[in-house]
This record gives sequence, C-alpha cells and structure tokens, in this order.
Amino acid sequence: MGMPVITPGDGSRDQAITDIIESVALQEAALAHIINAEGEKMQAIVGMENVTPEQLLALNRSVVQMISAVTRLEMTLQSKLELFAEEL
Repeated sequence: MGMPVITPGDGSRDQAITDIIESVALQEAALAHIINAEGEKMQAIVGMENVTPEQLLALNRSVVQMISAVTRLEMTLQSKLELFAEEL
C-alpha cells in the first residue's frame, strides 16, 4: 500500500470536516495494519519450536502495550469525529 495523497480542499467548513473524516479513516486503516502485524507476530512466536514461558510472557507484555497504545489512539480519533457528530 502506497502513501495516500491528500489534496487540499477549498477552505470551506464542509471541506474541512470532510478532510478530518478522511484523515481519521486513513489513521484507522493504519491502526488495522498494526493490529494485524501484532497478530502475525504472535502466530510466529507461538509456532516456534522450544518457545519458553518467558518468551510467551514477553510477547504478551509487548502485545498488551501495543493494544493499549492503539486503544488510546482510537479514543483520540473518536473524539475528533464527535466534534462534528451533529453535522454528519
């Protein structure tokens, strides 16, 4: 997936709202890719031979930290959308 191209709008309020919604959608797609990568990482480690309990605990801590960060970002994105909820 290449870098998205965001073109500047016409400066109107409606265009600004559209631009914010588009940016939230792009950020949501990026977060989905991050979550998918975490799942693939988990599958790779769990599927390894001779994986130790310590490695599994480290994996769990890493995934919990990433999911916590994603959750915080999701809350930020939701608050962006709520600013314009009445106009959508």
